[in-house]
Amino acid sequence: MSTFDTDFAFGIEYVDENELESVQYQALVVDQTEKTLEDVQAKLDRLYSAIQPLLNNLKANPEKEYIKWPDRSAKVEEFSDHIDSIYNAT
Repeated sequence: MSTFDTDFAFGIEYVDENELESVQYQALVVDQTEKTLEDVQAKLDRLYSAIQPLLNNLKANPEKEYIKWPDRSAKVEEFSDHIDSIYNAT
């Protein structure tokens, strides 16, 4: 067998799938998507935790026709600001 036969590899290189640029790019996209999903889930959890006590308080005494709510405007504004801060958090 000549030296040519054993030394010449025809330019072929073997790579494993993790070395392919497209696979690396897709792995990066998946990682970024998972991070975004975790961030959105955290926001939803915080919104739920903020809203649920309000709903529980509003339905606490269904047999009573009226709700006494002093300083309602200030409290609603404060709650609205709290919801906005959760929604706009990055």
